[in-house]
Amino acid sequence: MVQTRSSTQTLQHDKTFSGYAQLTGTEPKTDPLGWRLNNDRGRQTWEYLDDENDRRKRPQSTAEKWHLGLPTDLPDLPPARSPSQAIDNGLSFFSQLQLKEGNWACEYGGPLFLLPGFVITWYVTNTQIPEPYAIEMRRYLFARQNKIDGGWGLHIEGQSSAFGTVMNYVTLRILGAHEEDPRMVKARATLHKLGGATHAPHWGKFWLSVLGVAEWDIVNPVPPELWLIPQWVPIALWRWWIHIRQVCLAMTFVWSRRFSYPQNALTRQLRQEIYPQSYNSIDFAGNRNTICPVDNYCPKSWILNLLMWFLVTIWIPYLRAGWIVKKAEDYVWWLIEREDQNTDYADLGPVNAPMNALCCYIREGEESYSFQRHLYRFHDYMWRKDEGMLANGTNGVQVWDTAFAVQAIVECGLAESPKWKPMLSKAHEFLEDHQIREEVPARQQCFRQQRKGAWPFSTKTQGYTVSDCTSEGLRATIYLQKDHKYPTLISDRRLKDAVDVLLTMQNDRSGGFSSYEPTRGSEYLELLNAAEVFGRIMVEYDYPECTTAVVTGLSLFQQHFPEYRIEEIAHIKARAVKYIRDAQRPDGSWYGSWGICFTYAAMFALESLASVGETYQNSDRIRRGCQFLLDHRMPDGAWGESYKSCEEQRWVQHPEGSQVVQTAWACIGLMVAGFPESEPLKGALGVVVKRQQRNGEWLQEGIEGVFNQTW
Repeated sequence: MVQTRSSTQTLQHDKTFSGYAQLTGTEPKTDPLGWRLNNDRGRQTWEYLDDENDRRKRPQSTAEKWHLGLPTDLPDLPPARSPSQAIDNGLSFFSQLQLKEGNWACEYGGPLFLLPGFVITWYVTNTQIPEPYAIEMRRYLFARQNKIDGGWGLHIEGQSSAFGTVMNYVTLRILGAHEEDPRMVKARATLHKLGGATHAPHWGKFWLSVLGVAEWDIVNPVPPELWLIPQWVPIALWRWWIHIRQVCLAMTFVWSRRFSYPQNALTRQLRQEIYPQSYNSIDFAGNRNTICPVDNYCPKSWILNLLMWFLVTIWIPYLRAGWIVKKAEDYVWWLIEREDQNTDYADLGPVNAPMNALCCYIREGEESYSFQRHLYRFHDYMWRKDEGMLANGTNGVQVWDTAFAVQAIVECGLAESPKWKPMLSKAHEFLEDHQIREEVPARQQCFRQQRKGAWPFSTKTQGYTVSDCTSEGLRATIYLQKDHKYPTLISDRRLKDAVDVLLTMQNDRSGGFSSYEPTRGSEYLELLNAAEVFGRIMVEYDYPECTTAVVTGLSLFQQHFPEYRIEEIAHIKARAVKYIRDAQRPDGSWYGSWGICFTYAAMFALESLASVGETYQNSDRIRRGCQFLLDHRMPDGAWGESYKSCEEQRWVQHPEGSQVVQTAWACIGLMVAGFPESEPLKGALGVVVKRQQRNGEWLQEGIEGVFNQTW
């Protein structure tokens, strides 16, 4: 679907999308009736059909229509008079969205700094962006522009920032937006008020230098020699959190090569647009540490500033010998190859994927298999919705959503209902297909966690072990196969393999569980956090959510395999539960890191304690957790929590009122805890039932998750 174009065409890029680079009038859009969602064993990609015959041969499904915001023509259902009727109506709608492979597709958007990385990489590698994609990307970015000041934030509900504004501004210009479009004029004014591109954080300065609209001197150095630090050293990069580790891996290679796109008409013009002063007057080296206050969520430590001073003034000019640069680049390239090949070039996520693609382009050229395979995989991240096209936060949420869907239906007592059994059977087949069955080659040398038997977040192609995804996949499978006698698609040995993986993932010091792998380094590594816009990104941390998933998964497993690794499981569960208890705050709350925020964590923590026998009746800890939730109800009796809770690490009520999803989370927490009073639950669930639509769905309200405290 992606084709490369000649350098001559590249130099004329300002004309590439001239058909819709309009100053006034209706925003161009593709015909939504032309879009189709491909799903190849969980690989979800959107395709645009121009030809009417092709469209007739492949009519749009209900799921495709719904994702595109088109009428689904589903019938109105009888209004629900009770939660059980609402459940039936909800499943009637939800079953229509299941794909033939058994999973559910969904938008996993929100962050506004992901799409620019793909667009810039397409552009600087002379790759033609499919026109339907370009049109819809442009629509999405304008749809998510701040209506007041014209800027963009870190995510769709965030305030305008230098990072969000400059990245999306240059992306829109690449996609054909005219600099005199009133929306671009407004965005440019806001960018200048925020200080201009010199005030972007580290990641922004990196991408602007790649594009050729900033000089590499403005980027704090990330030499690949950092990867040669001996593994026993406490700051060695293999100890860093997997996402920042993989981003840093590719970034060091590109920084070392100082790749910058040759100037053309567009980039010369952008140099005039994104700075409030003339380009030639800018002291780029002097602005390495210039950060807009809005972006500077996690200011650089004095230790990091000292390290940067050493690299700039001593290491690079005097000590950085050619032989060590080659050794470092070769080693970094070997690790990049392992990441690419172990994921079939899908890569861990949407930040390192375009960076790795750029590394392949630099090292092996645009005709190489590695680069072309990356272009193929870019489509795995693109998601089409009613507002346009965005970049998802991963290549999907396939396993995660499917496992939870199974559990929800089972816990509603409907696993053996003839009406819903076909839906569950298809989901069961999908989970079987995506359990990881083998280890990656050279696992220890490329610092990967054990994975045989695990379930990933998205697909087994991406193939990263995740503790809670493995636990939820395990629970869903046991519910179906053991509790409700569905066919044994996943053998007992494979269930035990999943447990074997989980038993390797507990953190030694705390007893808690992290996400991808146990914590490998000290929290003091946060002193080296150079990203500025994110907090707590340098190492893995304990999470009540992940810990709960493991505890509940192991508890269910023990009911069916009471003799398997008895002492180890008992020891691990006891330490995990102790962590959950210790993580509770004095006010009775738990801080959540993978959803918003205290509501999300309370649901999990209360469930984990209930699974080992702690209830409202016998545990003061449970009572305090329930009271925290009750104290934060809104006037309508439901719950609504803002993403600001994640940033400020205190409860912040949602400014738009109660939210269906958080209300459901709070109710689940209270119910699993054995909260004895029915009135609060009836009132809250009444709100949920009232907001259900006539076709059985609930509408999207506010965002439900913020990661790394800010996005």
